[in-house]
Amino acid sequence: MDASQQLQRLAAGYQVTQAIHVAARLGISDLIATGPKSLTELASATGADEQALGRLMHALTALGLYTADNDGFTNTELGAALRVDAPRSVAGWARFIGAGSHWAACAGLEDSVRTGETAFTAVHGEPVWEYRAKHPDEQAAFDAAMTSRSDAVADAVAAAYDFSLCRTVVDIGGGRGRLLAAILEDNPSAEGVLFDQPDVVAGAGDLLAGVADRCTVVGGNFFDSVPSGDMLVLKSVIHDWADTESIEILRTCRRAVTDDGRVLLVEQLLDRSPDAVATAFSDVNMLIMTGGRERTTDEYRALLAAADLDLTDIVSTASLAFIIEATPRHQA
Repeated sequence: MDASQQLQRLAAGYQVTQAIHVAARLGISDLIATGPKSLTELASATGADEQALGRLMHALTALGLYTADNDGFTNTELGAALRVDAPRSVAGWARFIGAGSHWAACAGLEDSVRTGETAFTAVHGEPVWEYRAKHPDEQAAFDAAMTSRSDAVADAVAAAYDFSLCRTVVDIGGGRGRLLAAILEDNPSAEGVLFDQPDVVAGAGDLLAGVADRCTVVGGNFFDSVPSGDMLVLKSVIHDWADTESIEILRTCRRAVTDDGRVLLVEQLLDRSPDAVATAFSDVNMLIMTGGRERTTDEYRALLAAADLDLTDIVSTASLAFIIEATPRHQA
């Protein structure tokens, strides 16, 4: 494949996004999880046009999600990851990114690049957080996508960092509690607090079921206040915000963390990423969606310092995320 062909394939990446999105929406990988299914069976089960579905399945088979023989279509390892019940399932994420306000906002990238402004706001007329608050179906899709993406990172963070001496772990912006559950499961002497917007934490019951006796769920706004503890964890929170708002959030955390405590940011790092392409495009996604950004180690160090926190360690994990450890700066 020459450079021109390679670039054409990259430029057509939106077609791959949509094909995988539709497969997730139709539940193809779930339907064939128990064994091969013919095209006729898949069309009947999904209510799809058989000929059109066949064309989609041909493309997905070419991508490597499925194999096809006389018995029908079967999941490959890639296709199996699109099952709803798969470990570290990608189904929620694939359903989210290919539709709705997120997909529409991506078409506004040029405007963001020319103006420096957030494409989502330009396309939809208001910031993403306000938009989702008015569209509960989109908020639910986003929450499901974030839970889907959290599986691998949560397990990697719980395994990479020593939480054994923590008394109270406060997961700030913790969604439905996937990360907090992983930490508490590995550290049976610790108590936990899940903190996020009230409508988000309302859906946390299932994920926290195994640690519910040691976990408190609190709704609120991290710009105003957060629960106190000796370990405050913020996973994929700060990258959603510009510097001014990020410092404000971190100052709220500085007021809440105990004098002997730590604040952990779980974020990708532009200068250390094991997958530079993925982290760079995550940064572009922040430009489009929230006005936030991925940052370098030194940029996080500066944000923390502005909130009277000292960066004390960087811990790598078996994911794209790093654990950025900070401790309260004590005045002399």
